[in-house]
Amino acid sequence: MFRVLLFMLLVFFVSRAIWRLFDGIVEGASRQRPRSSRRAPEQGVAMVRDPVCGTFVLPGSAVTLVEGRARLYFCSDDCREKYRARIA
Repeated sequence: MFRVLLFMLLVFFVSRAIWRLFDGIVEGASRQRPRSSRRAPEQGVAMVRDPVCGTFVLPGSAVTLVEGRARLYFCSDDCREKYRARIA
C-alpha cells in the first residue's frame, strides 16, 4: 500500500514538472518581444557613472542635467536633485 502511494506521489510530481515545463515553453514562444527603450542594447554601449551614487547607467535611459558645457547623467530624479542641492 505504501509503495503504491509513493509511486502515485512520484507520478504526480513528475507530471506536474513536465506540464510546467511545457507551459513555460508555450508561453515563451507565444509572447511578443517588447519594443521598449529599456531593453539592453544589441551592441556594446559606453555607460556613464552617476556622480551622486556611482551607479552606471546607459546614456539613453539616464536622467540628465546640463551644467555649462558638460552633460551629467543620473540614475534617477532623486540623485539629480541631491546633486542640485549639493551645488546650490
